[in-house]
Amino acid sequence: MVIMEWWMLLLLALLDLVVVAGAVYLITRTAIERFRREQMNRADNIIQVATENARTMELEAKDKALRFIQDAENEIMRRRQEIAREEERLTKRRADLDHRLERLEQREQALNKRQSSIDRRLNDVEKAYAQQMAELQRIAQMTMEDARAVVLAEAEKEGRADIARIIRQIEAEARAEGEKRAREIIADAIQRVASEHVSEITTSVVPLPNEEMKGRIVGRNGRNIRAFEQLAGVDVIVDDTPEAVTVSCFDPVRREVGRRALERLILDGRIHPAHIEKILQEEQRLVDKDIEQAGEQAAFDANVAGLHPEILRVLGRLKYRTSYGQNQLAHAVEVSKLAAVIASELHADVEVCKAGALLHDLGKAMDHNTEGTHAMIGAEFARRYGVSPKVVNCIASHHHEVDQESVEAVIVEAADAISGARPGARREDLEQYIKRLRALEDIANSFKGVSQSFAIQAGREVRIIVRPEDIDDLGSTRLARDIAKKVEETMQYPGQIKVTVIRETRAVDYAK
Repeated sequence: MVIMEWWMLLLLALLDLVVVAGAVYLITRTAIERFRREQMNRADNIIQVATENARTMELEAKDKALRFIQDAENEIMRRRQEIAREEERLTKRRADLDHRLERLEQREQALNKRQSSIDRRLNDVEKAYAQQMAELQRIAQMTMEDARAVVLAEAEKEGRADIARIIRQIEAEARAEGEKRAREIIADAIQRVASEHVSEITTSVVPLPNEEMKGRIVGRNGRNIRAFEQLAGVDVIVDDTPEAVTVSCFDPVRREVGRRALERLILDGRIHPAHIEKILQEEQRLVDKDIEQAGEQAAFDANVAGLHPEILRVLGRLKYRTSYGQNQLAHAVEVSKLAAVIASELHADVEVCKAGALLHDLGKAMDHNTEGTHAMIGAEFARRYGVSPKVVNCIASHHHEVDQESVEAVIVEAADAISGARPGARREDLEQYIKRLRALEDIANSFKGVSQSFAIQAGREVRIIVRPEDIDDLGSTRLARDIAKKVEETMQYPGQIKVTVIRETRAVDYAK
């Protein structure tokens, strides 16, 4: 009984569960159907609204597309007009570009030549790079000390490159400042020295009291003039010049002795071989004494002490030597004073500069008796009589025949140039002056592409006008250098000559 009741209860419970489950299912299905119908209605509303919005957007899009098309057509028209104008400008430029293209082709040919050399250098660099890479691979098997040494060497090399760049920059700045300072020093030196010496010519013309004196000088059958020329070592020129004869000799001292002796003979009136010999000996002693005094006075004026008497004697001979009308002894004293002022401003050795400047043209007193340039002759003579090596170098290097070993040698050269180039220092006669100017212009006209040349500034500058179709800008620089080099090789002139090349291109057109 109990078991049957238990089963009955279980069946009732199952029936209740089935009934409840069915009720839940029905309720859930009803709710789902109602939700689905609501969603369908809502979707229909959304679709309807979306359709209306789509139609509205389509109309707006069509309007925008029409406006965009109109704007695009307007922009196309504007750009076509701009393109037309640009085509006109391009047409005008095309002609210019064709002309430039021709010039570029010419430059390209030159660049191709350079490129070949660059390629060769590049190959060398690549080989060096390959060698360096092989060396680095070998270094990888080195000890730490060896590798450190190589790394330090490379670092030192790079550091030296940076240092070299900095040095070049400093040198450029120093050069700009140095030029300004040099101009101030030179101007101050010229102003302080203010030399009173001007150009002069050692005269060799002896005036006569009358024309009859020419016959007495010549003597019977030329006896007197032959004796005088043989004893004095000069030539006596008796020409058609009224009341004057000319004494000629390449040795300025002998010429001076002959001139003075001839003047004494004319005043004395006794002209015969025996008396001529006596007068010449007396005048020779007087001139030798004047030479010694002149050398001592020059050393005193230049404030240079301790020179050997033989050097002073040879220095005094410059009293009778001129260069372009400038007395060489006065020039030596002036150069010594200028060098002293410049050396004091540059804190150089003033004594070396004074001595080197005073003796820089010493060889000119001996160059007619000895082979070689006057600078080398003077330097060797000074060395023989105990002059210091720095002073000897100043003498030998003032024309760059040997290297300048000190700043004092550079100062002596600069002082020599200042003395020779200052106004009034040198002169030349009209005929030689005209010949020099004509020779200068002929040298310039001998080069290809030169249209005209003009020697100006008393021959210290030549201006060359070239044809622009034959000479370009780079060629102008090369032409100026070539002309200057040829002038240096073929002409003799005081100071320096400035070569200026002028190239001008003119474009002419007519508006019609």
